[in-house]
Amino acid sequence: MSLRMTIKYNKMNTTDTIIIIDLEATCWNGPVPPDQVNEIIEIGVCLLNTQTGAISKNEGILIKPERSEVSPFCTELTTITQELLNREGISFEEACKILRTQYRGYEYTWASYGQYDLNMLKKQCSLRGVAYPLSSDHINVKTLFSEARGIRKKVGMKGALGILEIPLEGTHHRGVDDVKNIAKILDWCLKSVK
Repeated sequence: MSLRMTIKYNKMNTTDTIIIIDLEATCWNGPVPPDQVNEIIEIGVCLLNTQTGAISKNEGILIKPERSEVSPFCTELTTITQELLNREGISFEEACKILRTQYRGYEYTWASYGQYDLNMLKKQCSLRGVAYPLSSDHINVKTLFSEARGIRKKVGMKGALGILEIPLEGTHHRGVDDVKNIAKILDWCLKSVK
């Protein structure tokens, strides 16, 4: 969504709510091992009130992978272990149901930092035959931030926080924490164009 479209959205939106999503997935330091695939292992989600900047309903939905194992590299990056997912993870289908029922994801515009989350969620829904739980209205906060700040080079979430002098909250590469940081960047973008 371009800056102009976001301004239009912000003026027309009567709910004043945007869902923020951040995905973590299985990953490796090198090629994907044979017989494994990248799978979503956490969906970080929160709601941003675009009028007040308040962040609510923040959670990390842990998902037990079906076709991969959490590598030591993935644990080092995210702090998520295979044991944690075995103990507390739910199925990908159940996680999508939470987005549909508890967050009513199909009703609201949603946002992520970059295009990865949109592409990964659509891909995994398609591969698993699971109904896509979110609306087609998506804001790429990474692109929006570059436009709003007037910089050519797109920067990562941590870099954007640094430019805005907003402290990183929580653990980087944990969806439950990154969504709050993304929400703060999006809130700055929306306020900067009013």
